[in-house]
Amino acid sequence: MSEKKALVLFSGGQDSTTCLAWALSRYDLVETIGFSYGQRHGIELAGRPVILEKIRRLSEDWKRKLGEDHLCDLSLISNISDTAMTSDMEIRMMENGLPNTFVPGRNLMFLTVAAMIAYRRSLNILVGGMCETDFSGYPDCRDDAIKALQVALNIGMDTRINLVTPLMWKNKKETWQLAFDLGGQTLVELIVKDTHTCYVGEHDRLHAWGYGCGKCPACQLRKRGFEQYRSEKEKNG
Repeated sequence: MSEKKALVLFSGGQDSTTCLAWALSRYDLVETIGFSYGQRHGIELAGRPVILEKIRRLSEDWKRKLGEDHLCDLSLISNISDTAMTSDMEIRMMENGLPNTFVPGRNLMFLTVAAMIAYRRSLNILVGGMCETDFSGYPDCRDDAIKALQVALNIGMDTRINLVTPLMWKNKKETWQLAFDLGGQTLVELIVKDTHTCYVGEHDRLHAWGYGCGKCPACQLRKRGFEQYRSEKEKNG
């Protein structure tokens, strides 16, 4: 294909919103896909349409490129898993060294379903916010897992879909900086006020870094990254 057409895994969180802006700055057409899988932080789904509308207002070029949004029901995930991401339980580390927010195979299923939709809609790039540098220890966020899945999907569907992970080697401070580089302070403020990352779904109090409980792994990463990003900007003037 001469045109580069992307499907962005868009949850309504910080990372996926940054990835959406990244894709809109590079590709000819960008569609989005989200998944309802019984997540405790289901409030992120309610924020997706708001974010998409505000993204369109940031740039006429982005507005022109941003296409259809898809929302898929993958409630099967919560039915076959027992994790702190899908059940009301205390977040803790498990004996295998992973946090009990890890949902086995979640990202693999997300990417597989996204690839099926990309195939049907003739989209040749999948963009995901997986990150190996600054993450919660999930093995399906690792670069090797994404590359292996790309090979399997292309063999199984006889296609040439590229799985692209622009945040793979960035920490959260660098992710905030990338958002600023892509959309300036307006995009940073949109991410702070409109995206949701907190695993427990706390969305009552707005902190400097966004909404959240401030205690779960997702909040801690987001908060620490924002503080480092802001400190560096203040130091550099």
